[in-house]
Amino acid sequence: MRVVLAGGGTAGHIEPALALADALRHLDQGVGITCMGTERGLETRLVPARGYELELVPAVPLPRAITPSLLTVPGRLAGAINAAAAILDRVQADVLVGFGGYVATPAYLAAKRRGLPIVVHEANPRPGLANRLGARLTEHVFTGFPATTLPKAEYLGTPIRREIVNLDRLSMGDKARSWFGLENDRPTLLVFGGSQGARSLNEAALAAAPVLRRAGVQVLHVLGPNNTVTHEPPPGDPQYVLLPYVDRMDLAYAAADFVLCRAGALTCAELTAVGLPAAYVPLPHGNGEQAINAGRIVQGGGGLTVDDADLSPEWIIHNVLPILRDPERVAAMSEAASRLGRKDADIMLARKVLEIAR
Repeated sequence: MRVVLAGGGTAGHIEPALALADALRHLDQGVGITCMGTERGLETRLVPARGYELELVPAVPLPRAITPSLLTVPGRLAGAINAAAAILDRVQADVLVGFGGYVATPAYLAAKRRGLPIVVHEANPRPGLANRLGARLTEHVFTGFPATTLPKAEYLGTPIRREIVNLDRLSMGDKARSWFGLENDRPTLLVFGGSQGARSLNEAALAAAPVLRRAGVQVLHVLGPNNTVTHEPPPGDPQYVLLPYVDRMDLAYAAADFVLCRAGALTCAELTAVGLPAAYVPLPHGNGEQAINAGRIVQGGGGLTVDDADLSPEWIIHNVLPILRDPERVAAMSEAASRLGRKDADIMLARKVLEIAR
C-alpha cells in the first residue's frame, strides 16, 4: 500500500502529516509513504530529517489582489497538477491525504483526476482555501478543532508526534532542564513563536528579562531560525537561555512550567496534550483562527490570551509572573489544559486512512 501525504509551508501543516506517517508505520510496517511539498516550505528540511521520501511540486500562491499576475495562475496551477499527478503515478498511490498549504490544491485535483481516494485533515477552526476545495471532492474529512465548519467533517483532533504525546513532564523535568543548562528548582518560562518565531514575543520577553530574573524565574527562549536580537541578556542567575531553534520540543515542554507563545493549531494541540498552561498571543494577521484556538483553552481554564498589540514587558510582569510564582495555580491550569488535549488523533486518523485505502 502506498500513501501520499500533501502538506507544506509551515510546521502546522507538516508536523501533523509526519505524525500520521509515523502512526501509519506503527500500524503497518509495510506501508509506503511519500510526502508531497514545495521547495518554498519547511518540508524540505523537516521531512528528510524524519526519514521520509519528499517529492516537490511547483508552488502556486494566489495573489491577494487583482493584478496581472492573477492571469498566470491557471497555467501555473495546471503545471502543478500535472506534476502532482506524475508523482501519484510514479509511486502508485492508493490514497492521498491532504493537510493544507500550497501543495494541497494541486494534489487534491490530481488525485481527483486519477480517481484516487482523498482524505482531508483541517487543523484550524477556519479552513483554508485548499482544504475547502478538498472537502468538496471527498467524503473523508477530519478536523482538529471541534467546531470547524466543513461538509461531512468528523472531529478527531490534530495528529502530534509520539514523543510529545507520551511525554511525562514530571519525570522528565530535571533531565530536560539540565539539557538546556537550566536549574532544577526554579520556575521556568518557555518562550517561542512557532516554527518561524515572532518578533513581538521576542522583544517583550527580552525586555522583561531583568524583572523575571530578580523574581527568581529562569527562561528558555526560542527565537526562531530567522530572528536575531540586538542585545542578549547578560550571563547571570537565574539563567536566560536564548536559542535560535529547538528540535527537541518535547524536552522544552518538559523543562517548562508555563509558556508564552502564538496560538497556532499545532501549538495548542501539543500544549494541551502535555498539560502545559500558556499565555497565548494570537497572530494578528490571517482570518482570526488563532484567537479561536486560544479562546477555547482560556475558557477551559488552561491559559491566558493577549492581543499582539497589547503584549508588552509590563503585561508579562503583571500577568505571567504572578502565575509562575504560584505553584498551586500552575498545577490547576496544567490540569485544565490537559483536559482539553487529544492524544490519539494520529492513530485514529491512521486507522481511517488504512481503511479507506484498502
